[in-house]
Amino acid sequence: MSDFLVIGSGIAGLSFAINAAQYGSVTIVTKGGLLDSNTAWAQGGISAVLAPSLRDEGDDHESHISDTLDAGAGLCHENAVRTIVNEAEQTIEELIKWGTNFDLDEKDPKRFCLGKEGGHSKRRILHSKDTTGSEIATALCETALKHPKIKILEHHYAIDLITTGKLGTVTDDRILGAYVLDTTNDEVRILQSPRVILATGGCGKTYLYTTNPDSATGDGLAMAWRAGASIANMEFIQFHPTCFYNPAATGPKARSFLVSEAVRGEGAVLINGEGHQFVQDYDPRGSLAPRDIVARAIDTEIKRTGASCVFLDVSPLGKHFAQRFPFIHETLLSFGHNALEKPIPVVPAAHYQCGGVVTDLYGKTMIRGLYAIGEVACTGLHGANRLASNSLLEGNVMARRALQEILRLYPPGKEVPTTPHIPEWESGNAAPPDELVNIYHAWDELRRTMQDYVSIVRTDNRLRRASSRLRNLRREVKEFYWGHTLTPDILELRNLVATASIIIDSALLRKESRGSHHTLDYPSQDSNFDQDTVLRRF
Repeated sequence: MSDFLVIGSGIAGLSFAINAAQYGSVTIVTKGGLLDSNTAWAQGGISAVLAPSLRDEGDDHESHISDTLDAGAGLCHENAVRTIVNEAEQTIEELIKWGTNFDLDEKDPKRFCLGKEGGHSKRRILHSKDTTGSEIATALCETALKHPKIKILEHHYAIDLITTGKLGTVTDDRILGAYVLDTTNDEVRILQSPRVILATGGCGKTYLYTTNPDSATGDGLAMAWRAGASIANMEFIQFHPTCFYNPAATGPKARSFLVSEAVRGEGAVLINGEGHQFVQDYDPRGSLAPRDIVARAIDTEIKRTGASCVFLDVSPLGKHFAQRFPFIHETLLSFGHNALEKPIPVVPAAHYQCGGVVTDLYGKTMIRGLYAIGEVACTGLHGANRLASNSLLEGNVMARRALQEILRLYPPGKEVPTTPHIPEWESGNAAPPDELVNIYHAWDELRRTMQDYVSIVRTDNRLRRASSRLRNLRREVKEFYWGHTLTPDILELRNLVATASIIIDSALLRKESRGSHHTLDYPSQDSNFDQDTVLRRF
């Protein structure tokens, strides 16, 4: 029994754990290594309006709020935007206290070097070269590892949440803990806690092409869905415009390597095969328009010309490119591409889920004791399209606010209701080799279906086709899950199918184009849909 059970090890989960350890015992469950998170993969940075002496001239909170609302295409919750933007300075101070090193201005070492990304009207992105996420994640991991009250369980897969409702109690639906698969010995453990925090990140692996790590399989969203929590706005999957494209480069890292939006913020431009800056044909902001606009422009350009990709020209940066973005430059070189000599071939790829488990501004879900923070949650900050670099900010702010609310409602030491009997896990037989082939085929079919039918540009007909295929996959996965001993592949496939189904159902309900949801059947934004798309299993 832990006072706090945190599922996930990105910025949200680790920030929560480090602060919560002051008040009780914390168990962190992560299905891979401690650094296997979307946070660790983040290149660009974290947005923040700092004190007047440290911010870009003319920048203020209202400007950051306005940029966020504009990117969110009318679906942001303004109270959420204001709350999170206004707590940015506290976030930066906390991350620095835990050991994060942000780049300083070479001309004035007392100031931070601030970057600019798509959708931002001012320079307000703090960064650590082009590996900001890794810098933050490493600092938080080192801090968490040193704390005596934090227990970290690596290579443990959360299978399902345990609630009183799922055990048959109908008068008081509250969280009791989670079933977790220990992959070191293939045993299923019961981890009990009256306070469970989902911080599992996103669902990029639902698609064939994604900038996300392999761990991004929608686990927290699917578990919350099965437990009866509400899910909102999952039709809004943000595609990052610039994922490295080179068929000659092999391996999953080559296929999913992200070229940060900060590169365009420093002056790089998108061009087609003829050298034309085509994005300006779609939006006067050109290569620095919000991500949904840029991604659609690239998608349209590729389809119009029949090309396999477009190109990111970094020549306007000169030698500054290699200095400011050493990780990107060196990684591209390792894949056989010198960006200083020729433009970088890029395509859009699934990047971020703007929706998630419905929470209030303290991370609280509709299930007592269950909180969701970070990308897995839907606070209303992102609306229909996330503003670049707002996600790391949200993860830390919401971790702090969730702890504040938990300490008010369910402080450690406060007497909790008696826990009903939790049955031990019953496993099936190990899957024979031919069944394993079926599992891998189902995984591939799901991701290809989503890529082909539920991608950047959609139609109702494509969505219905995808829905039909998902119904068959759900039946197959149900047989895998209940008929065989659990494996990580089965668990992830189960969660991917659930998450993909929610994305499709949400997309079918929104009869308009808005933000990162664009359908040819309803190409315009419609004020009749100025509200969240909310789904609940029961």
